[in-house]
Amino acid sequence: MSDSASVFPDSNSFTKPLFNQLKRHPKRIVFTEAEDPRIVRVAARMVELELGIPILLGNRDKILAMFSELGLSTEFVRIIDPAKSSDFKLFCERFERIESYRGIVNVDAESIIAKPHYFAAMMVQYGQADACLGGNQVDPFGVLRPVLHLVKPCPSVEKAFACTVLVSDSLPNFGADGILFLADTGLIAEPEVDDIATIAAEAGKLAHHHLGRMTRVALLSHSNYGSARDESSRMMQAAAALANERVDVLEIDVDGEIQADVALVPEAAAVKVPELAVKPPSDVLIFPSLDAAHISLKLLRHLGGAQAYGRIICGLTKPAAQVPRTACEEMILGTAAALGVEAIKYRELHPSG
Repeated sequence: MSDSASVFPDSNSFTKPLFNQLKRHPKRIVFTEAEDPRIVRVAARMVELELGIPILLGNRDKILAMFSELGLSTEFVRIIDPAKSSDFKLFCERFERIESYRGIVNVDAESIIAKPHYFAAMMVQYGQADACLGGNQVDPFGVLRPVLHLVKPCPSVEKAFACTVLVSDSLPNFGADGILFLADTGLIAEPEVDDIATIAAEAGKLAHHHLGRMTRVALLSHSNYGSARDESSRMMQAAAALANERVDVLEIDVDGEIQADVALVPEAAAVKVPELAVKPPSDVLIFPSLDAAHISLKLLRHLGGAQAYGRIICGLTKPAAQVPRTACEEMILGTAAALGVEAIKYRELHPSG
């Protein structure tokens, strides 16, 4: 077994279908912080599994030295130092045009595009890569800012948001298949009704795309259908109604506002909201704030032991994701695979794109 394979557990209910699809339709994934042994191992594993072409950004000599130290092959791996790339001047010219359209002049394009995160966003936007992933060595907005600045937004989504996928085969009531999609886990601190409705509809489409079946979306609250009457519960209730109007996929079912146990545990639903007891557990959990979503994510991951993938950035016309600095190789690989499958099915997800 290779060094890269030794740090990766077996694929699970979420990643196995991703790997199978990518073996048939490999994709090019660009990694923005490639001077990292974790990324080197992920790149080698991608090639080993025949998932696509990893593109590693950074100092070429340092990255090659890591491959050598780990005893891994660079076959089918692209390594690019942005400032030395043949596309560098072209990307600088395009960046200057983008900024001029926004009324910004005298921009130092070369110093900006030399940064791997900006270079990666340009690669994805202009078709040099199918998706980009970063965050393993920088804070979240070091990844998010360039992507949101340079990748064209999806016309139907006013504000980009983040979705994290959690997988567990040991925690009870963990969705219908041991998979949960959580949103928004990264971008909109205090969403309003319209924001939450969009997040619910788009996260539902993302989950439906990956699960390939009827998908249930729950807008979470401390209230069940008006059992508590305050601003937060009314916001989630209004967002649920609006989300139902916006969902254009018949196999997405939106409920809310409801409590988390009602969304996930049929026995709790039978007591509190009997009409929901006949439904399967929810697949997508939508939170009233970024605080609630982020805290829940961390508790499920670090105390519950769930495997996490993403944050997948939703609301852009090209796939991108940010992983935490604490990400293990398995999380990075699974997130990259999820982005690759998004790229495969892009027209299905965004038919007007």
